Amino acid sequence: MSYRATVEQYQGFDFERFFAQTTAADVDRALARDKPGVMDFLTLLSPAAAGCLEAMARKAHRLTVQYFGRTIQMFIPLYISNHCTNHCAYCGFNHNNPILRRKLSLAEIEAEARAIAATGMQHILFLTGEAPRLTPMAYLVDVARLLKQHFASVAVEIYPLEIEEYRQLQQAGVDGMTLFQETYDQAVYARVHRAGRKKNYHWRLDAPERAAQGGMRVVNIGPLLGLAEPRREIFFTGLHARYLEDSYLDTEVAVSLPRFNAAEGDFHPDFHVDDKTFVQFMTALRIFLPRAGLTISTRESAAFRDRILPLGATRYSAGSSTGVGGYTEIRVDQTPQFEITDDRGVAEVSAAIAALGYQPVFKDWDRIG
Repeated sequence: MSYRATVEQYQGFDFERFFAQTTAADVDRALARDKPGVMDFLTLLSPAAAGCLEAMARKAHRLTVQYFGRTIQMFIPLYISNHCTNHCAYCGFNHNNPILRRKLSLAEIEAEARAIAATGMQHILFLTGEAPRLTPMAYLVDVARLLKQHFASVAVEIYPLEIEEYRQLQQAGVDGMTLFQETYDQAVYARVHRAGRKKNYHWRLDAPERAAQGGMRVVNIGPLLGLAEPRREIFFTGLHARYLEDSYLDTEVAVSLPRFNAAEGDFHPDFHVDDKTFVQFMTALRIFLPRAGLTISTRESAAFRDRILPLGATRYSAGSSTGVGGYTEIRVDQTPQFEITDDRGVAEVSAAIAALGYQPVFKDWDRIG
């Protein structure tokens, strides 16, 4: 069964009624299961489960240590272009925003790579806006080959590709991809993606599966929390992740939990996810998906990231710049894709992780040959 078919099973589901009828006893039963099912997962996302956070946190912590040990994989993003043809209401790179547009040359990327590698980082994620004419496959392949000379792991967060294009990047040294659906609510998706290639909901939805078919070792998905009703968003994200895990056994699946942060423009999301609810979502995902990576980015504050680290997280970014380049120069005229909150450098984040009794991991994989 495809993920689309899986989702369609729940399109008419009465979430409000389910949540209204869920009790603390239902939550206890869901927590007691060794292998929670889909309805158990939804139970853990219910308002009733908010009263069971301590028990959820304990189980999430135990599962994370069981499957990942006391380790946090470190990575860093590198934006190589902010040219974009999309008109996404919430994004600083929106085509309509009058910002300075820039695309790094290979020489500039080389300089950025050297500066990043000097921090000790060995996992890099390079990102672009969606403008294939300005950042075509040939350019992306060249970037991948260049970065692979400096880093053990190179991943991409770019526009959706065909299977064969993902395969080309994989052969050039890319081993992972991140692609956020942003929202699984098709009505909201259509409203916030006003124009551009990104308007095609299903083309984007199917991209992580195409990446797995194209040989990507890691596929990372997630919603942008705030755009649509958040409990449903996390539910469909969890279903998506489990479908990928079950269908592509050689692919590591990871989930990110980005909350909306300010960007260029006046967009105000319809929903707010507070810290307590964020922790509920994070622990529910860990319990439902014990083998999946959980990525917490610098959108979250330093203090909050430090507090939630033992509750299921496995991947942290650090020293991040969300504008083009940014590691070899300071550009005051540059608009970031979104505002970061944790602005600590790599060494400081690493020290905080170690102080909590965890090991920051700079390299946990490399491809030989």
